[in-house]
Amino acid sequence: MNINLPDVTSGQRALTQLPLRWVGMEAIALPISVPHLDSTSPVTAKADIFVSLDKPEAKGIHMSRLYLKLKDKLTSHHLTGETLSRLLHEIIQSQEGLSESAKINLSFELTIQKPALLSNEFGYQSYPIAISRAYVLGQMQTQLSLTIPYSSTCPCSSALSRQALSDKLSENFTSQSIDKDALLEWIISEKNTAATAHSQRSYAYLKLALKNEQLPDLNQLILDFEKVIGTPVQTAVKREDEQAFAKLNAENLMFCEDAARRLKQSLESNSNFSGYWFKVEHQESLHAHNAVVIDHNEQPYE
Repeated sequence: MNINLPDVTSGQRALTQLPLRWVGMEAIALPISVPHLDSTSPVTAKADIFVSLDKPEAKGIHMSRLYLKLKDKLTSHHLTGETLSRLLHEIIQSQEGLSESAKINLSFELTIQKPALLSNEFGYQSYPIAISRAYVLGQMQTQLSLTIPYSSTCPCSSALSRQALSDKLSENFTSQSIDKDALLEWIISEKNTAATAHSQRSYAYLKLALKNEQLPDLNQLILDFEKVIGTPVQTAVKREDEQAFAKLNAENLMFCEDAARRLKQSLESNSNFSGYWFKVEHQESLHAHNAVVIDHNEQPYE
């Protein structure tokens, strides 16, 4: 190795001597292993990694050391809170006095196997995940972001559809007594469909401040939030599953305000989070615009 290669970072002083908050690299491709339940999932992540440049006269940080530490630490260990914390401490040490703070952002999609509602079928669904951890002023701060899709059926539209069916039934059956078999045959006839309630794919976007350094089981956390909302989107379905899903939506009619309150109640009662921000978005099939709720607690989320 040529020991005479120039080292501009160490050999030159900055012309303008000022500290800088974050210096590093973005969108680094990285294969990582995410623990969930009793196994792990290999995923391809994009990583941003930074340190502070606290020494004003330093020309720059040792950029390549960030990459090498990131690669060595996250590709050889499972993604855990301990792994992330150790990485941040090590990249600060790698700068040899230039830095006092460090930060990493990870984004990836976690694919979960999900069973059908009734049949023996199953499928796979991917969920966008983002994890940000920073070590600043001697404190670890962690934010977890999730995107969870679900189905929502409008209570107003459902009520109007039931009214339309009632009106049409009244027009066709004028006597006080109705033959049960005739009524059932009339109801299942497609020509007698009076109206259908509008449903839409909806999304919950969550940003959660973790109270401690340990990462939650992401798989279980997603399933828990889906259970709170009540109508998760499905993967593989047969006819019995589709009918069960239709029944599930009928049992969980909701405006965006209803979904938001379910989420908020769950977040307020969860002792693992010190702060939260969320947005509920119902992508309307009736309108060309979306119905939205945004809420947060005292944490300073944008």
